[in-house]
Amino acid sequence: MKSAALLLWSIALGTACLFGAAGLGSAHTVYLLPMANGLDQYLAHRITESGLLQVVVDPKKADLILTDRLGEALEERLKALSPDASEQKPAGDNNAARPPAPSGFARSKGTVFLVDRASGNVVWSAYEPPRRSTPEELDRVARRVVEQLKAPRNSR
Repeated sequence: MKSAALLLWSIALGTACLFGAAGLGSAHTVYLLPMANGLDQYLAHRITESGLLQVVVDPKKADLILTDRLGEALEERLKALSPDASEQKPAGDNNAARPPAPSGFARSKGTVFLVDRASGNVVWSAYEPPRRSTPEELDRVARRVVEQLKAPRNSR
């Protein structure tokens, strides 16, 4: 009986650590914005493989957004994805077809940011620059980023 209770406690603690990792809280879904050298594709594979989060192709279904840059372009994207975005635009607004403003930041060259879609807050980031843009190197970077994402905050 004691071993069964210990097993259940271990499972609960492991689950709590997993969702406490990177401050994910109750987030379960992530949308990946396009990244330099197609890193988003490698990250999508590694995140899916890990089971940490569900990768979604519809950004409106995402709790989190994973991106390699911050700035105006991301802010505009998040505004467009907010639930009340359609209510904010007056009828016949032609700005909807306009691309987002260019970012005030250059591409990060190795930093990825996990952003809460609802609040726009950066909840986690990692710096793992690729040495080259080969598929093997991009997969290595994606693997390392997901390992960091899974790690509890206090172990870093």
